[in-house]
Amino acid sequence: MTKPRTIIRALLALAAAGLILPLAACTAATPPPTTEPPTTTDTTTAPALDTYTPGVLTVATGDPAYSPWVEDNDPTTGQGFESAVIYAVAQQLGYTNDQVIWVRTTFDAAIAPGPKAWDMNIQQFSITDERKQAVDFSTPYYTTNQAIVTYAGSPADGATSLAALANINFGAQVGTTSLTAVTDIIKPTNAPKIFSSSDDVVHALVNKQVDAIVVDLPTALYLTSAELDNGVIVGQLSSSAGGDDFGILLPKGSSLTAPVSAAVDALRANGTLAQLQQQWLSDSISVPVLQ
Repeated sequence: MTKPRTIIRALLALAAAGLILPLAACTAATPPPTTEPPTTTDTTTAPALDTYTPGVLTVATGDPAYSPWVEDNDPTTGQGFESAVIYAVAQQLGYTNDQVIWVRTTFDAAIAPGPKAWDMNIQQFSITDERKQAVDFSTPYYTTNQAIVTYAGSPADGATSLAALANINFGAQVGTTSLTAVTDIIKPTNAPKIFSSSDDVVHALVNKQVDAIVVDLPTALYLTSAELDNGVIVGQLSSSAGGDDFGILLPKGSSLTAPVSAAVDALRANGTLAQLQQQWLSDSISVPVLQ
């Protein structure tokens, strides 16, 4: 029998001569597993916020959504003031653009009490105490006045005061501060016609079902330049009478209200909101103030 010490010496000699290969060299290498590119939104790097769908921000807007708030009715492009604001807020919160998912809602459904199938909603919501009873708002991302839009040759065309609008047939969207401006500030003799969507309001003016409509000033500028044939801005209401703070709307008691407000405040402080306003909202046209 060969002594163990002799066997060990022999093995060491063979190893030194390279005649014994390491075990790993005699085993076929196993290639690393291949990983297909993800086909869904990557949520692995999303911040740990309590969102409707974990890892993404679900944002609602109207349908249709008008310029200059959303260009070409497509909020996913980031083109238009409100679309750009949302992507800027998302970045402040730590989300990438592909972690923002858009859905559509009506204005009236958004401000109604109850659970929501989204994290936030943006479609020119004026912040009011009445609405705060049912939903939350961020701090304001924009302040605007209400404006009166008509068509050339209408009974409202050429009016230079609120008194001159007393006998005008107005139209406005339900649940909006535009409707409140008609009833509480303009106070026409005839009750305004109320419509369920902004699109219906515009169609009513086009079809001359109403003499004039009330919308926020940037929308008025857009409608008269791009949507309405012979559209005319009669004037705007003074800021003390009808100025509106627009806020991002969130479900009542949302844990996102505070961080979203902080994001809006940061965008205001660093000049981003002012830059986006300059880019998307015209401030170069002088519109008379009606008293």
